[in-house]
Amino acid sequence: MEKKLERAIDLRKTGDHKESNELLMKLVQEFPDNASINYQCAWSFDLLGEESKAVPFYENAIKLGLSSKELEGALLGLGSTYRTLGDYERSKRTFLKGIELFPHNRAIQTFYSMTLYNLNEHSKAMELLLKCLIDTTTDDKILSYKNAVDFYSNKLDEIWE
Repeated sequence: MEKKLERAIDLRKTGDHKESNELLMKLVQEFPDNASINYQCAWSFDLLGEESKAVPFYENAIKLGLSSKELEGALLGLGSTYRTLGDYERSKRTFLKGIELFPHNRAIQTFYSMTLYNLNEHSKAMELLLKCLIDTTTDDKILSYKNAVDFYSNKLDEIWE
């Protein structure tokens, strides 16, 4: 099983997404209760642009129990997949769980801001993106305005007289 799983991941890494998915589907049939295989299978459907097929594998992988690193990726993947399918409330709940468990993961926060945008929570989306930007950028020009960007990040709708 481990060798086949490694092979499927290698195929994904080299861009052979269809063959990787086919191998992962066989592995899921053989080992339906393996969380890692379900996670990798979900990921493979996302890469093929078949998001609706990815959802049950993400959900199953999370339910079965993943390692911390895989759970982090699965929550990001599932939240993003829900968003692309227009299921914004589930996306939001998934990302909030991801942020609670992995508060320093800026990728989860960035994808969450997209969901907030879709939910017309534009101010919260911008605030989160701006905070991610100033916390992660190495751009000297942006960093020279870090305090100002931080100050205004949650005051975007205020008008200063």
